[in-house]
Amino acid sequence: MEAKLRIARRASATTEQKKSSWVRQLWDRRWCYLFAAPSLILATMFTFYPIVSSWYFSLLQWSGFTADKTFVGLANYAELIQDKYFWDAFLRSFQFMIVAVPIQLILALLIAIVLNDQALKLSPLFRTMIFLPVVTTAAIVGMLMTLILSPFNGPINGVLRDLHLITQPIDFLGDPQTTLWTVIAVFIWKWLGQPMIYWLAALQTIPRELYEAAKVDGAGWWRQLWNITLPLIVPFAIVIILVTAVGALHVFPLIQTLTGGGPFFATEVMEVYIYRVAFGGETGMGTPRLGYASAAGVFFGVAVMILALFQAWGARSLRDFRSDLQSV
Repeated sequence: MEAKLRIARRASATTEQKKSSWVRQLWDRRWCYLFAAPSLILATMFTFYPIVSSWYFSLLQWSGFTADKTFVGLANYAELIQDKYFWDAFLRSFQFMIVAVPIQLILALLIAIVLNDQALKLSPLFRTMIFLPVVTTAAIVGMLMTLILSPFNGPINGVLRDLHLITQPIDFLGDPQTTLWTVIAVFIWKWLGQPMIYWLAALQTIPRELYEAAKVDGAGWWRQLWNITLPLIVPFAIVIILVTAVGALHVFPLIQTLTGGGPFFATEVMEVYIYRVAFGGETGMGTPRLGYASAAGVFFGVAVMILALFQAWGARSLRDFRSDLQSV
């Protein structure tokens, strides 16, 4: 009996000691938590709460503008699976990403390699010029490009006519055959500076001594790129691809100002589709369906999350592979 009491007292003392240690650690780091609190509050208000709410709303038949809500379970998801416009927008979003991201990343890498050359004295100026569209509001870029690409006295059509490349103006944003490719080109131009900065940061982690040693051994520019630059920036490439790919799936302000999803739904990606269903109905003039739009948003969000998990798995596998190679 006495032994059991001693064990109980010892367990109680250990618990109190752990609790005291936890409270002490919390108190010692109080300034860290205090400075992190505003970010946590904002993230809760504008990120976590909308995510949780959209899951709940997706189970309702609700316009979003009245108090009349009807719980319908998974009926919105069942309807979504049979919605042709939803699948068109869903596939168009990934088509947009698959075309835009490789072109953007390759162009940004080539520009970054050129601008990383210390012999180029005007490199900071070129970096600023290329990065300038990134900090420009997407809505302003969209409105400006609408004027530049206009078939009525737009400067692009004027230049093409002056060069005798075309005889009739091209309606870049009004022709269903050209509008999606035009939007992709504008997107690549606007966001080209962002991956360029990422690539520059990755390139500047490579020691200059490696290139100098390679030059002494007679390696040219191509061999230096293939044997030094590319292998050493691969770990950064996974993260850059992930960030750029996710960014290519969030193009609502640019497309909304350029085409509004038209003509004839030719540029309607998922974000534009969700906006149209949530606030304008299927025809743009019908009853808003916030519950149905939330179901579409949840479905799309899960798809993007799966894509991010695949890329994270790929990054981890690549890191393990490199570790195995270094240990051999």
